[in-house]
Amino acid sequence: MGSRTVTGPRPSLTARNDGGRMSAETIEIPAPETNAPVNRRRASWRVRTWLLSAALIPVGGTAVTAQNTEGMVPACFRTGGGALEICRDGSEAEGVFWAPPPCAFARGVQILRLGSGSTAGPLQVVYHGETPLGDRRGRESCEARRATDPMDSGAVQSGRNLEQLATTMPAAEPRLWETQAEPAKPRSRRVRRGRDAATEPEPETEFGVAARNPTVVVGRDWAGEAYYHVFLISTVGTGDTARRVQIQARTYDFESFEVRSRGPDGGVAWVPFTDGAGRRRESVAPPAAVLDEGGRPVVGNCASERLDAQGLSGSISVVGQLYHYVYTDVMPEDCSEPPPRRRTALYLRTSRDLGAARVWSAPRTLMTALPPGLMVRAAKAKGMDRWALSYSCRRPANAPGGPVPDICMQYSADLSIDALAALKLFSAPVSAQRSPAYLGLRSGGDGSGRFGRVAHYWMTDRYGNLDVPDSLSAKSGFLTWLDRLAPRRDGSAVSTLYGRPVYWGTWTVRPVATR
Repeated sequence: MGSRTVTGPRPSLTARNDGGRMSAETIEIPAPETNAPVNRRRASWRVRTWLLSAALIPVGGTAVTAQNTEGMVPACFRTGGGALEICRDGSEAEGVFWAPPPCAFARGVQILRLGSGSTAGPLQVVYHGETPLGDRRGRESCEARRATDPMDSGAVQSGRNLEQLATTMPAAEPRLWETQAEPAKPRSRRVRRGRDAATEPEPETEFGVAARNPTVVVGRDWAGEAYYHVFLISTVGTGDTARRVQIQARTYDFESFEVRSRGPDGGVAWVPFTDGAGRRRESVAPPAAVLDEGGRPVVGNCASERLDAQGLSGSISVVGQLYHYVYTDVMPEDCSEPPPRRRTALYLRTSRDLGAARVWSAPRTLMTALPPGLMVRAAKAKGMDRWALSYSCRRPANAPGGPVPDICMQYSADLSIDALAALKLFSAPVSAQRSPAYLGLRSGGDGSGRFGRVAHYWMTDRYGNLDVPDSLSAKSGFLTWLDRLAPRRDGSAVSTLYGRPVYWGTWTVRPVATR
């Protein structure tokens, strides 16, 4: 992508609700910030990568200080059981990863290194983007779009980059996208009274694909498997009975995909979705829900309105040839609460074989009473036997900029699950979502001090564990996130999703210096 500068008015920050009917634009709109705005000015930004430097003053609580090479005293916080620290000294690299055209967007951008060991392989980029237009017009010359319907905003896009272009979005194509089959009349009642819908697959789980929130990890390559597996989230059901369900696809090359379905004998059937050129086949069997070891579908804990359905978003990491699926879901006891008040729990499921008929273990609860709508990612840390955990948060009130949205990062004391579960994510009160473990991101925003840092992901190796581009080998991680408040490159405010930029940033963790 060439360099250019685009200046436009500050976008509208009002969530749309046309005619009293919710639209897909309302999904995951950041909560209003409570900090006082800084100097108001016309928002502008450059559509290219750059290095920013801005000194941040220390904050209280658990923060410590350390002198850097330029003589500044950055704010640092300790993590990893007190043995590590991350400093917000303004030297971390940040920039624009992609400034999409007005008919495109990207959420949850995962960058996957396909090589192994000393062999630097290509970088595969996978993300949740827009459903392709029927006429397949080029995106650079397309008209502005808005997600006015859930079916208008769910596709898996993928593209491949060279290592040298790790900080730019590659040319990508929609590979899996949602379709709504006309459901056949079930042979039995749709809802069985007196029985929790999560206890067995209902016919309705066979219909509707929402190719959202892709999470990619390699199959058992140590046993000769050549597939990569893509886990997705579908929303099934109507009215206030909608529920999230996990579905699955696999691929050799990230161009043609097979979707997990159910064969005539009730077993697993892998059905081709594409013909190898990104074109959808006409006859696609409906996907089947991923099952756990007890034969139960992996579904969200709570039923809700279709656009309010929550749960199952997370990440998958391979440690010791064991897959660890760490994700958030609503606490079951909060299902009767309105969606904005439903607290979140963090769960773990494990697997030895992603291609098995019953993939995941039963869920293990790691944390409870977390804020509603929390996004959490977990993976083995780069070069360490520790878990790294990133999550959406807000800075403390006395931090630079006030309690603005940020992304927080913590490391566990070791690689045990108990050490991961022992991390404390937020200061009291937890509902305020404030943490001293924030990274101090600087990119994005609407120019008035408000930011929309959502749907973050990071760069991983093929096992879902932290990796970085070779050009940033001294860094500990590489993040991407979507800012739904930052100006679009065309200067308009047509959509709070389409056309909004995706940013990238790094962080560095180091042993606490002996003083």
